[in-house]
Amino acid sequence: MNAEKTEAVIRTEREWVRVLAKYRDPVLSRSITEIAVTLGPLLALWGVGIWLSSVLPILALPVAAVAGLFLVRAFILQHDCGHGSLLPNRKAQDMLGRMMGILTVTPYAVWRQTHAVHHSAAGHLDKRGMGDVTTLTTEEYRARGFWGRLGYRAYRHPLFLFGLAPALLFLFQNRIPLGLMNERRYWTSAMGTNLAILGLLAVFWLIGGWSAILLVWLPSVVVGATVGVWLFYIQHQFEETCWDDSTDWDLHHAALHGSSHYIMPGWMAWMVGYIGIHHVHHLYSRIPFYRLPEVLRDYPALGEAQQLTIGESFACARRHLWDVKTRRLLTFREYAALLRNEMAVA
Repeated sequence: MNAEKTEAVIRTEREWVRVLAKYRDPVLSRSITEIAVTLGPLLALWGVGIWLSSVLPILALPVAAVAGLFLVRAFILQHDCGHGSLLPNRKAQDMLGRMMGILTVTPYAVWRQTHAVHHSAAGHLDKRGMGDVTTLTTEEYRARGFWGRLGYRAYRHPLFLFGLAPALLFLFQNRIPLGLMNERRYWTSAMGTNLAILGLLAVFWLIGGWSAILLVWLPSVVVGATVGVWLFYIQHQFEETCWDDSTDWDLHHAALHGSSHYIMPGWMAWMVGYIGIHHVHHLYSRIPFYRLPEVLRDYPALGEAQQLTIGESFACARRHLWDVKTRRLLTFREYAALLRNEMAVA
């Protein structure tokens, strides 16, 4: 059920922004607790994994996988630092964000800027290209030649998007400030993070040698990256998402209706920092991640918007083309059927 159809949500998106403003202030004790329960287990798991890598290497991999989930939480801390929503002190917040960027192999200043662009232009057909998953309209796909269509199919294939792309993005692409190459501060962020990552790898090597890096650090980063890419994909790439051109696009409408509400078990929602409540996050990004469930508790009707279960989300990995006429994200098979129908009518 769409949230705007329920009695409790007969408000415009801008009215919702005013309602949600009361949740924007972080609770310092809760923020510190969230930092502790993220970094403590992550470092402990890395320590156990390093020990196992030299004693019983095969067991180091599952430990590294669990550490990867805590890296997702570390990314959520970095994410909230970038939005200015985790700590009341901006300098402390940016310092924490930079430290998280070392753990998540993501330069803080670079990511903060590209993510800000994502928030300011999500669902805007005329402003695609930075901080989002490349998405073509049916018309744009049709206009491409054979190799252009083949390249897009290869890029959007699940084996690439959720197999190779996460490692390529976090391990390699993040090493330079793509899209921001002309500004010195972003090079400083990227190169400073790279040097700090080398320092972290040196610690792993000194403690456990190459096996610590290859069996603990690398798998944990890849698992965290893969989960992160999947979450980012599913937050906006679902059948009834929202894309518009400059004529019809509205920031708040796109935020509420172009972002999913990913329904997960409690432990899983906690592990990914409640980022599944993405429509609320996009509508008011200054809300600390741990207060997002509080919003749904106080306004249950918001929880009905764009609901997407885990089972339903898997089908979204097959949706690749935005059809402006039907306002749906289509599969390639649906697109082919659409072409056949057009030819039959013609």
